[in-house]
Amino acid sequence: MLVPSLKVQDLIEEIRGAKTQAQEREVIQKECAHIRASFRDGDPLHRHRQLAKLLYVHMLGYPAHFGQMECLKLIASPRFTDKRVGYLGAMLLLDERQDAHLLITNSIKNDLSQGTQAVQGLALCTLSTMGSAEMCRDLATEVEKLLLQPSPYVRKKAVLTAVHMIRKVPELSTVFLPPCAQLLHERHHGILLGTITLIMELCERSPAALKHFRKVVPQLVQILRTLLTTGYSTEHSISGVSDPFLQVQILRLLRILGRNHEESSETMNDLLAQVATNTDTSRNAGNAVLFETVLTILDIRSAAGLRVLAVNILGRFLLNSDKNIRYVALTSLLRLVQSDHSAVQRHRPTVVECLQEPDTSLSRRALELSLALVNSSNVRAMTQELQGFLQSCPTDLRADCASGILLAAERYAPTKRWHIDTILRVLTTAGAHVRDDAVANLTQLIGGAQELHAYSVRRLYCALAEDISQQPLVQVAAWCIGEYGDLLLEGSCEEIEPLQVEEEEVLALLERVLQSHMSLPATRGYALTALMKLSTRLRGDNNRIRQVVSIYGSCLDVELQQRAVEYDTLFRKYDHMRAAILEKMPLVERGGPQVDEEAKESKEARLLEAAPVPTEPQASKLLDLLDLLDGPSEDAQHPRPLDPSPGGALVHLLDLPCAPPPAARTEVPMASSLLCAPHHIPVLVGKWVH
Repeated sequence: MLVPSLKVQDLIEEIRGAKTQAQEREVIQKECAHIRASFRDGDPLHRHRQLAKLLYVHMLGYPAHFGQMECLKLIASPRFTDKRVGYLGAMLLLDERQDAHLLITNSIKNDLSQGTQAVQGLALCTLSTMGSAEMCRDLATEVEKLLLQPSPYVRKKAVLTAVHMIRKVPELSTVFLPPCAQLLHERHHGILLGTITLIMELCERSPAALKHFRKVVPQLVQILRTLLTTGYSTEHSISGVSDPFLQVQILRLLRILGRNHEESSETMNDLLAQVATNTDTSRNAGNAVLFETVLTILDIRSAAGLRVLAVNILGRFLLNSDKNIRYVALTSLLRLVQSDHSAVQRHRPTVVECLQEPDTSLSRRALELSLALVNSSNVRAMTQELQGFLQSCPTDLRADCASGILLAAERYAPTKRWHIDTILRVLTTAGAHVRDDAVANLTQLIGGAQELHAYSVRRLYCALAEDISQQPLVQVAAWCIGEYGDLLLEGSCEEIEPLQVEEEEVLALLERVLQSHMSLPATRGYALTALMKLSTRLRGDNNRIRQVVSIYGSCLDVELQQRAVEYDTLFRKYDHMRAAILEKMPLVERGGPQVDEEAKESKEARLLEAAPVPTEPQASKLLDLLDLLDGPSEDAQHPRPLDPSPGGALVHLLDLPCAPPPAARTEVPMASSLLCAPHHIPVLVGKWVH
């Protein structure tokens, strides 16, 4: 004889009364043993009670898979109490990934065709919850018949089941297409709402259904107009708005039917204008209807005046006290800015005010919209607003804001000076958050503006003297001081106040950068190269620069050490070549990778066409090209004499092995060619020059 088990209410009370998780597990394990024993003994009278307890255990997260077959037995039972618990268990314990769910197909079919309304409702709920594609194909005919049943309760559930079937098996759209037109005449709120949802699913998955339902646009317009004027049902009104859920669904369906269709769009234009002007916006329900109206207007082929009205509604949403409404307004305007830029531009002051929102999601969306509104006519004003926001914005927005300002300045800069000033302000405010290419872009911009060299070097010197923590700013300033240090010392610049700078001050500032713990190895490389270049631009003694260079010859950073050793060698052995090697960098034309690649290929093609037929071995050509041998190669057909200038200058500088220089040379060595071709300097001074 079975040990008496707990009732459902007693089990719930005992589980809730457990003080520890171990006690709870003990209670559940004990009761699950009773449930298994009851299932094994086949007690038909109490099976539904045992399954109800098992379902509660399942909802607590404990395994209950052993009750799946009991669900099938209860569903096949003629008693309603058994079917109710059986269908509930099937919805919770079964899904389409398990083969056992197919065993209830026949039971559901029998209940749909012969059961009472309550049983039909249970079967429809189960089918719409866990029905697989196979079950939907087998039971589509039964569900179609129930769509036209006289009972509103059954029809509502049948419509929702049809929606699930269309999502699972889109080819079933031909089965449910005919009843939908008749269901649109329903006065029952649930049936009409479900029917519109079903039509939306059909239109999104079947072009034939979309073409068919465009004929009912006037009927949908009339239903929505009735909702606005007389109301549909009082019990479904919310805050004075007549059935907002039904209005929203109708508007979504009209958006699908009017998209890319001129005739349907014209039919609904007047109605959309009426909804947009008469909807009460003091309540959230009215704002929901109004927002769907705006989305519909923007998505169909509406009149120009109606689109302006929609944008103005979104502008009013920006002034709403509800953060959610402001967020959806910003998101909608951002999506609209590409197609109706001028209409969105009217609300630019309100969008800029949203930058100061304490909510990060709102300020981020406002930042994206503000950057999208920048054009050639408002770039100065918008950049000023964005720079003000950059100073106080949260840390996680600084990188996006700085990058956006730099891109806008690069695209719409009215003058080069304004462009340089804008980048300098960004580097000063948020230098640690700019993109990696900001330094290269600014140096290239300054190098190409010859008339602004003096202005730029003075601005950067002053900024560097105030703050050396912003590494990109320090790198640009060091590069500029190294290139145009002579202009800094002249002290004459018409565009800014006179600035008297001494040589010692410049050297001390660069030494401060080298010694700072905040300086990155790359920044120290820029500063060291700047000192080296100043050795040819300053009129004073270079002993201080030589001492600094020699100190970094033993630096732990390999790149910096190598650079310092090369510079020190240049001082000691090749001082007569230093001025030519350290000349100012030539202007590098800006171009994309594709342009550079095409130019390189065309240049190579021209060289190949003009090149004579080779008469020397490849190894000999390479040796002659690098000028690394002191005497003529034994394989060379035409040995060239060399002149007695410092032999192998570049060879010794780069620590490349070579033979002792001959007594007499008559040809200009490679180092001498650098004097005539300063564009080869990057080969010597490496990446720090850039």
